[in-house]
Amino acid sequence: MLSHLIDPGDIDAGRPAVPVACVSHGEYEAWLEAQPETTRNWLGDTDFRPESGSVGLVPGAAGRLGQVVLGTGEQEPGLWTYAGLPARLPAGAYRLERPGTQDIASKSALGWALGGYAFTRYRNDGKTFADLVWPEGADRAAVSRAASATGFVRDLVNTPAGDLGPAELAEAARSLAKECSATFTVIVGEALLKKNYPAIHAVGRAAAQAPRLIDLQWGEADAPKLTLVGKGVCFDSGGLDLKPPSAMKTMKKDMGGAAHVLGLASMIMQAGLDVRLRVLIPAVENAVSGDAYRPLDVVPTRKGITIEIGHTDAEGRVILADALAEASSETPDLLIDFATLTGAARVALGPELPAMFTHDDKLADAFIASAAAEEDPLWRLPLWRPYRKLIDGKTADLTNSADTPYAGAITAALFLSEFVDRQVPHVHFDVMAWNPSARPGRPEGGEAMAMRAAYAAIAARFGR
Repeated sequence: MLSHLIDPGDIDAGRPAVPVACVSHGEYEAWLEAQPETTRNWLGDTDFRPESGSVGLVPGAAGRLGQVVLGTGEQEPGLWTYAGLPARLPAGAYRLERPGTQDIASKSALGWALGGYAFTRYRNDGKTFADLVWPEGADRAAVSRAASATGFVRDLVNTPAGDLGPAELAEAARSLAKECSATFTVIVGEALLKKNYPAIHAVGRAAAQAPRLIDLQWGEADAPKLTLVGKGVCFDSGGLDLKPPSAMKTMKKDMGGAAHVLGLASMIMQAGLDVRLRVLIPAVENAVSGDAYRPLDVVPTRKGITIEIGHTDAEGRVILADALAEASSETPDLLIDFATLTGAARVALGPELPAMFTHDDKLADAFIASAAAEEDPLWRLPLWRPYRKLIDGKTADLTNSADTPYAGAITAALFLSEFVDRQVPHVHFDVMAWNPSARPGRPEGGEAMAMRAAYAAIAARFGR
């Protein structure tokens, strides 16, 4: 994506960068009055109006494009202001007439970069994207980190399960560790039982690829401990409680939590934050075979809590139980997990708004503030303690599926909380990791959600 952000020296000497003017309703009349008569006449004759997302192409000399006018309606420039332009404009170089503050310039550049994303591993339809000259004042390092991490997450989520199983997900983590001089280990198959990760093994044992626990570590040993846990269900058939075809179709994205923590880890390591980072990813495929775990099986966990399987399609929380117990055992200064955990969160908040859960009000406020500043939305839902009784098991300590259609995202979050010591600051994100339809800068398919917000909160908490 960064290939669509260029230096002035990369511009064709015979074709200068086309200026892009961003105008709102309130400033349009004054801006128009200051333009040459030819521009005023052209925009008037083409009935251009500065509605949000409207684009006016003004001709210049020799019949070439001379200027782009972008309407923003009532909104001020932000992250997504220019994100639709890379795909809409003719190929070539463009520059912003008014880059604005460093924050606006950086967001404009990031939005443009995200708008230039395409998943081309299996098909390249020849689509070209317009290039933007780096806006003056933009924080290039920050933009590069965020764009690269987002592209990484999107690519992982978009890759079909046939090419991204637990082994390939582990290899992606291994490659990231090598790139960033981190250590990498993985526990595979029967070794999970020997090392006391029985819940991960139980869910993943039916698949052709063995289940595994991915472990990446980076940073100075005496730095504050930050642990990230990501759900890595590389494909979710639902298990013996098989999903219908309509629900199974996009289940290659069920490793979206793992993709998020790898993307977030890349940002942290590239920025050199002062943390001792650990990333734990239980990677499995929830498959059907003679060895699949069954409804009402009782599964032991690393923490010693037993889980009654109320539904085999609630597998994500089962594998996260072991990973969170291991993460919590080190008493990190901050523990964050990302998971495509429940459809209930999507029912409550829709596909664009991730759900956040934490017991810590100050921590929640910090993440909410970062989300607003980064234009990376999230919404806090409550860990409503009276619902805890809904996940009591009948033949085991807990059930992974409450016998109620209500509050599914909350009961899932309460389930995860049972495996984290209360003194550990813990934030759980229940994300969609997918755009059901395209928006400017956010094509249909895999998506990073709340990742940039999490990075900003972490950077503010721990610094560099």
